[in-house]
Amino acid sequence: MKLISYQKDRSESIGAVVGDVVVDLNAGMALLDGGFEPAGVLARDMVHLLEQGEDALKMAEQVVRAYRLLALENPHAAQAVAHSLSEIRYLPPVTRPQKILAIGANYRAHCEESGMPLPQKPIVFVKVPSALIAHGEAIVYPRITQELDYEGELAVVIGKRARNVPVEEAMGYVAGYTIMNDVTARDLQRTEGQWSRAKGCDTFAPCGPWLVTVDEIEDPHTLTIETRVNGELRQHSSTGDMIFPIPALIAHISAAMTLLPGDIITTGTPAGVGVYRQPKGLLQPGDEVTIRIEGIGELRNRVVAEG
Repeated sequence: MKLISYQKDRSESIGAVVGDVVVDLNAGMALLDGGFEPAGVLARDMVHLLEQGEDALKMAEQVVRAYRLLALENPHAAQAVAHSLSEIRYLPPVTRPQKILAIGANYRAHCEESGMPLPQKPIVFVKVPSALIAHGEAIVYPRITQELDYEGELAVVIGKRARNVPVEEAMGYVAGYTIMNDVTARDLQRTEGQWSRAKGCDTFAPCGPWLVTVDEIEDPHTLTIETRVNGELRQHSSTGDMIFPIPALIAHISAAMTLLPGDIITTGTPAGVGVYRQPKGLLQPGDEVTIRIEGIGELRNRVVAEG
């Protein structure tokens, strides 16, 4: 499934994307009883859905199947639980994660372009959840930087509580995948010693457009990842260039801290970031950044100057 968090008529909900519509998973619960009035709430938000485990995800699948059947038999009635994607406001797939953990220098070619030696262990840092924005929302170019850059990344969403997880069991803790742009103020990153401000400014964590459940991606380490700025290809790689694959990251992080449902691990960026291009390709107000990952979709955001 493609699970989405969205807003319609000032009301937030979660849904499943079916073609060019989103099926409201809460309103759609009525379909399981054969009715057209809400029969109950499946989940308040994406974290709540994941916290309920496999049973809730199976219920979501049942709602989608019931919608597909109704759409064939009575398309007008099916509209009661679905909205066109063009009518909704996208929200980050996980609107309120407790943690966003990011990985630095995790692609071989990116280390090569930056002149960094390959790390011996994962480089883990924190992005603040308040930096999250959704597909289609604006990246604000803050006045405190002159060097704004993009980093297209595959992001992993944790599905259940994880602590001291062995590598061989780690994929069992993954709920699904999404896309993140690890937006970075390069001058702050270079001069401040640690990266909290450089990567934690408001709007510096575009994420979306949705969460693709783990069963939809056969191997997350064989996906094509591309970043374009104003249509120009800037990054083109495969997730197979990761130095530390997803199971190793989960094992490494969970040895130190408990991962919770909805936590996000964004797995590093490939070569082609703006700061290392010749000439430099840093972002400017008005630029549009589009990140596409095979099997997931595309995350698109425009840059605007801070007001």
